[in-house]
Amino acid sequence: MGSITVSNLGKAYKQYPARSSRLREWLLPFRGPQHKLKWILRDVSFHVSPGEAVGLIGINGAGKSTLLKLITGTTQPTTGSVYMEGTVAALLELGMGFHPDFTGRQNVYMAGQLLGMSVEQITRLMPEIEAFAEVGEYMDQPVRVYSSGMQMRVAFSVATARRPDILIVDEALSVGDTYFQHKSFERIRQFRRSGTTLLLVSHDKQAIQSVCDRAILLDAGRLAREGPPEEIMDYYNAMIADRENSNLQLLSRDDGKVQVISGTGEATVSDIALLDEHGQRVEVIDVGQAVTLQVTVAAKADIPRMVLGYMIKDRLGQAMYGTNTHLKEMPVSDVRAGDSHVFRFSFNANLGAGTYSVATAIVSTETHLVNNYEWRDLALVFTVVNMRRPYFEGSAWIDPAIEISKL
Repeated sequence: MGSITVSNLGKAYKQYPARSSRLREWLLPFRGPQHKLKWILRDVSFHVSPGEAVGLIGINGAGKSTLLKLITGTTQPTTGSVYMEGTVAALLELGMGFHPDFTGRQNVYMAGQLLGMSVEQITRLMPEIEAFAEVGEYMDQPVRVYSSGMQMRVAFSVATARRPDILIVDEALSVGDTYFQHKSFERIRQFRRSGTTLLLVSHDKQAIQSVCDRAILLDAGRLAREGPPEEIMDYYNAMIADRENSNLQLLSRDDGKVQVISGTGEATVSDIALLDEHGQRVEVIDVGQAVTLQVTVAAKADIPRMVLGYMIKDRLGQAMYGTNTHLKEMPVSDVRAGDSHVFRFSFNANLGAGTYSVATAIVSTETHLVNNYEWRDLALVFTVVNMRRPYFEGSAWIDPAIEISKL
């Protein structure tokens, strides 16, 4: 089993004011440095334990790709060190190392040897690589005629032909079609069940939360926060909103979870409850039970157009269902400071047994990226139990009518 230890890692590049400055620095060293250091990554430290899956997130330019290159050894650090134990397979830049004039098969042999496989091993694994990539006759065509998705299929297939101790995956998987993305993530999950350590870079919230045990947020080249995937992804979204002149709060709940609240504060959820069919507040409900989500919103400023949305998430933070009053064509117009509005969303809770949370968003359109008056994660937590239904698997109650006929 593999592990990754990153200690005080940093990467800086020299920036010269003019081309001649580089020559002067080389010819006249006694005059001192002629450059300034541009730090891309600084003071990053973390540990990935054997068998653990860690997601790495951050906006473009945060230093994620540079960090992966330092970890895999394709770039040397300016400060700090990386220690890895076990065999490593890395899928960084799409088709990195592929030669456009060579066929897919020839590139598989080259890429496989770079990963430490012998020619005999690659030959033995070639049928499985071909079958998983599913590029057909293109395997013997030059890579220059491949689409980006086909390159990703072949690159992923050869990188994962053997189960590595450590698998490092950049955002290359986002290029492929939906079918191959599902297929790839299923292979990653199989590796995880077998003990592979995973470091995954993705902007896909569902991928991070469904696959990873922990998430790390990079911001401006530094480690900004790490923790449970749901908490870090919500903090990441709130941080983006914060840069749109919003406020950002972190509140510790009684259950130990961290609630993230962001927004301008021009409106806020003053009360939220789940009601049964008698209008009583409940925290535990039955599968399929008729309930009403009641949300009271208090306006602190005049708001021309107010929209309330909610998202029901499972215990891993994966979205079960979400909607808002913009999508339902029921926005509230001309809201005045001091006004309060009560929103009631009635539905049958066709959810599987488990614990769920509700996130709320008060905005002006369908997204919090325009006017984020308030985004409140973990606004409500409730539990679903199965008291009356036949046993079933999954997060949704989609009971079928079954017909069987004999031919």
